[in-house]
Amino acid sequence: MAEAATSPLIGKALLNKVKELSHLARREQAKQCGYYTVSKKNQTRITVTDFYDALLVAKGLGLDPEVTKDGRGRERTFRVSVHKNGQIVIGAAYTSAMGLKPGDQFVIKLGYKHIHLVQVDRSDED
Repeated sequence: MAEAATSPLIGKALLNKVKELSHLARREQAKQCGYYTVSKKNQTRITVTDFYDALLVAKGLGLDPEVTKDGRGRERTFRVSVHKNGQIVIGAAYTSAMGLKPGDQFVIKLGYKHIHLVQVDRSDED
């Protein structure tokens, strides 16, 4: 069984170290920040997924499913499908998280393989 070689960095310390190591490859950054294990055979395994998860949490974007439940026992998902009528539904969990209200307007900008929604500011309309 592999054991953690060091205590991995988290939070601001992790973000500062990643900025300092920006010239290195991601795997090396993960290793330098303590995201690796050493097996009984003395093999080093870099835990890149744990590193990325810690970076997301440090930036305030944690994807912990227990935190993202929408109150109905379902988890928010970051994947949607186009319905038979051509519509895409974002969902109330996201609109309420953004503080959107009925009547809020958006400009739709189409890009190559992406759609960008930009909320219209009420002051822009005047």
